[in-house]
Amino acid sequence: MMGGGTLENISFPKCQVCGKGDLVPLSDFSQGGEVRYKAWVCTNPDCSYNIKIRKGDVYLNEPILSGALQTRSR
Repeated sequence: MMGGGTLENISFPKCQVCGKGDLVPLSDFSQGGEVRYKAWVCTNPDCSYNIKIRKGDVYLNEPILSGALQTRSR
């Protein structure tokens, strides 16, 4: 088992970039498909490493924006 933090008895992997934070999933990012968690982010605010899967493409270290700043299309 990988070392890392736990939440509700779930272990998350340590961030391999900074070694201080844990990689945690952003479950509300998913827009369907087979991959349960399509976005992961490091919990260390000084690191901000993130990885996202969008339409089969992998994106690393995209800017992290607050959902409050984005407007939803109707």
